[in-house]
Amino acid sequence: QVQLVESGGGLVQAGGSLRLSCSASGRTFSNYAMGWFRQVPGKEREFVAAIGRSGIMTLYADSAKGRFTISRDNAKNTAALQMSSLKPEDTAVYYCACRGGGDSKTAGSYDYWGQGTQVTVSS
Repeated sequence: QVQLVESGGGLVQAGGSLRLSCSASGRTFSNYAMGWFRQVPGKEREFVAAIGRSGIMTLYADSAKGRFTISRDNAKNTAALQMSSLKPEDTAVYYCACRGGGDSKTAGSYDYWGQGTQVTVSS
């Protein structure tokens, strides 16, 4: 089992920045690829970004490219999503997740999920 806890969400004005953090405990963190997803009510969970086990490989949704940066620190068992130039359409609950294989854009391929953190971007 891996336990994931997100933090760093909040209310920010359009154009602003937020840094989400994901703290992991349980099994060996470096054995898992990490991903960030987001969800708004009535819609499916949407891929945002993913990072491989070593931190070298990264994937981004088109909506995140150039604005968001995913990172991880295997020594601290943490992952982060730095978000800048935020837009109202970025408003969602953001989830971190991990999987035992490589990085992936598919939510169903992730094994463990955090409880989510709300990000609200005002116009």
